[in-house]
Amino acid sequence: MASSVAPPAPTPAPAAASGALRRLYVVRFAFAVVWAALLFTTTHTLGTLGATLLVVYPLFDVACAVVDIRSARAGRGPVRGLYVNVALSTLTAGALAAAVASGIPAVLRVWGVWAITAGLVQLVVGVLRRGMGGQRPMIASGALSTLAGASFVAQAGQDGTSLASLAGYAFLGGVFFLVSALRLGRTGPAARP
Repeated sequence: MASSVAPPAPTPAPAAASGALRRLYVVRFAFAVVWAALLFTTTHTLGTLGATLLVVYPLFDVACAVVDIRSARAGRGPVRGLYVNVALSTLTAGALAAAVASGIPAVLRVWGVWAITAGLVQLVVGVLRRGMGGQRPMIASGALSTLAGASFVAQAGQDGTSLASLAGYAFLGGVFFLVSALRLGRTGPAARP
């Protein structure tokens, strides 16, 4: 007697997940470059544009993590760290919205804590994705993010603080996403990180 249960739907090949990740990384690079350029125009004040940019960045990170979760599920990749990232970035957006009222030092402290925690998550996710290829830049970016976060917290206690370091941080992070996208495109899923 034949079973009436349908066979499980085939899952997309890891190459499809790599392609989705590559596209996401290119979008993240483009966003980071534009965001950094806009923030750089408001580095010494927390006007409406600067405050909006500060809150938008972690919200964009949430959106990217959601897209990443969907592609990781399709390719059976790691998703737990991505859920942690969604939670961290959502909390950070709220904390930054509150911090802008207190000034640049408060923003640097909040951003610093986020850079440390999100950097650790990025490092772990990159290590877990080594088999996809192109993850060394993400691992390095995660490690550097934790160091940058500590420097943002330290800067918050100094006189004459500005948001210039955040613009540089975002730009450099974008470059890491671009390098990873290029490596994913060149190396494919069977390649080494």
